[in-house]
Amino acid sequence: MIKPKENIRVLLVDDSELVRAMIRDILESEPDISVVAEAGNGKEAIEKIARFKPDIVTMDIEMPVMGGLEAIELIISENPLPILVVTALTGVRTAFAAVSKGALDVIEKPDISPENVRSLIKKIRLLSKVDVATHLLAMNRPAAAPVAHVTSLRKKPSLGGVVAIASSTGGPHCIHNILSHLPANFPVPIIITQHIAEGFTQGMVDWLNTATPLKVNVAASGVVIEAGNVYVNPAENTMRITEQGMIHLGAFEANDVYHPSCNTMLSSVASVFRERAIGLIMSGMGNDGVAGMQAIKSAGGTTLAQDAGSSVVYGMNRLAVEGGHILKVIPLSMIPAELIRRTGVK
Repeated sequence: MIKPKENIRVLLVDDSELVRAMIRDILESEPDISVVAEAGNGKEAIEKIARFKPDIVTMDIEMPVMGGLEAIELIISENPLPILVVTALTGVRTAFAAVSKGALDVIEKPDISPENVRSLIKKIRLLSKVDVATHLLAMNRPAAAPVAHVTSLRKKPSLGGVVAIASSTGGPHCIHNILSHLPANFPVPIIITQHIAEGFTQGMVDWLNTATPLKVNVAASGVVIEAGNVYVNPAENTMRITEQGMIHLGAFEANDVYHPSCNTMLSSVASVFRERAIGLIMSGMGNDGVAGMQAIKSAGGTTLAQDAGSSVVYGMNRLAVEGGHILKVIPLSMIPAELIRRTGVK
């Protein structure tokens, strides 16, 4: 999945010269990154990809002549390479649709804050190494057992269990894929903590709701989790599940490196649900979620990890596997059937 690169060649695509200048200044402050070309719309981007052969494209969505969605679709079909969508908060829902068309991730348009700048540089370095053609092949393998034919996967129903999912870079597309293959009668609630920029959660939830018969919600304090629902951790808060099966949202703690914290959510699930918990750790960089998966395993729960081949970044899931905290490693295409089997869908 990952190929080594010495110098990262970037094509910037945005109809605003000011935004392009800001991104260019940020990236070219790094010795291993160079902006080889710029484009003001998708049509120009496609022409300049052929000419300059960049390693990665930063892509806006709303542009004249040809918008980002159409451009991404053409790039991925004709000359696949890593695409990072860089969008304003007003375009988040449409931006997540770009992930369905092959973009690897979505990030907020940068400002001058150090955290925002670091996030952009980190994403560029990470995603520029992804072999997109190989990744898309792994992502688009047909599901092993479509939902319409899962009767052979029945087992004893789970009693008040939960599925808890931790993911980061590359996670939204995977979550979209999983939810699209789960039935409306999925018998336990699903809780998701996805590393995401503040203000982006609602847009991702709106996008996920178009893919699944389950009801996807932005998690809110005081809500008791129920089957048939998916609860997404808002980017601005930590999320815990209480002994009463209720969502509690809180402020980030001083030692929280990743926002929101996968470890916080998974550890609370381990404490409350114990052997009835199913934890799934997916694509992402860093080590967030590893301690949480260890807690679920120690409590007698089931621990699953997305495999390397279908991950944009085999990072936090790899560390969980190498730490001995994972019961089973599974390709993305097999995850829905595995969850169906383990929760006893009728």
